[in-house]
Amino acid sequence: MFDAKIAIVVRDDLLTWQKLNVTAFLASGVLGADAQLLGDDYEDASGQVYRPLIIQPMIVLTANGEALKKIHRRGIDRGASMAIYIEDMFATGHDAANRAAVKHYATDELALVGLALRDDRKVVDKITKGAKMHP
Repeated sequence: MFDAKIAIVVRDDLLTWQKLNVTAFLASGVLGADAQLLGDDYEDASGQVYRPLIIQPMIVLTANGEALKKIHRRGIDRGASMAIYIEDMFATGHDAANRAAVKHYATDELALVGLALRDDRKVVDKITKGAKMHP
């Protein structure tokens, strides 16, 4: 149904709350890059209206730290637009501090704990090779 695929990859050694936090932030990065991914409001049979969701499914994958670095590098080499989350962001309290934390490191020095991308299905599959479905 969709030519594009959304994949979120989180590092496999994170605590459960960290995986959930990272996944939520990375999903917002995918949506932030393309507002057309946002669907219409939901409404239940009683007329209560709820906020819209992203219009297409997302796959959540896990990888160890080394595999995550390889996935990140493949994404960069292919020119993929990615959202990232690094370890330092767990200790920050707002967006400006998050951006400053990322800015502090060179690309290959980032302590990645997750990334997300939306691209052609085949491209996403090649970039995320080695990651596994989150259990």
